[in-house]
Amino acid sequence: MAIKRIVKYPDPVLRKKTKQVTEFGEDLQKLIEDMADTMYDAPGVGLAANQIGENQQVVVIDITPQEEEKQLLVLVNPEILDKEGEQIGEEGCLSVLELSAKVKRYKKVCIKAQDIDGKPIQMDAEDLLARVIQHELDHLHGKLFVDHISTLKRSFYKKKLKKILQEQQGEDVENKST
Repeated sequence: MAIKRIVKYPDPVLRKKTKQVTEFGEDLQKLIEDMADTMYDAPGVGLAANQIGENQQVVVIDITPQEEEKQLLVLVNPEILDKEGEQIGEEGCLSVLELSAKVKRYKKVCIKAQDIDGKPIQMDAEDLLARVIQHELDHLHGKLFVDHISTLKRSFYKKKLKKILQEQQGEDVENKST
């Protein structure tokens, strides 16, 4: 079990569609453990494999409040079968620095996936869980929540991000020289 580095936007890895998992075994178990450790450490409520640089259709989610016992949901090769309703809510992302925005999502989704052993799962989710599932499945298809915000907000964010990244590079150069 290890905490992995979370890939940050605009890294092109985040824009690539992930590949279906075909082998279920120790490597997948380790990946899921690393993803869970990374998500809980961040802290976040969901993490897709490509957010730690792994090109696989794997998602971990836990929306339970921090004071309650953890309830990790693992979805391998997830797919939305049906959707209904609409909700608008605030979203952020572990891969998107310093941005949160209101995003429109489906209120309810029905999904199919596989568990860690490859057994089929089908479940309904609504409200926050439905939102997190949709957010993480977007990652698996190379989409980010910033793709759901207005062009104007996205352009303001890109300018802000450029400044943040320049400041970070200046700090990195400064740290290396001392």
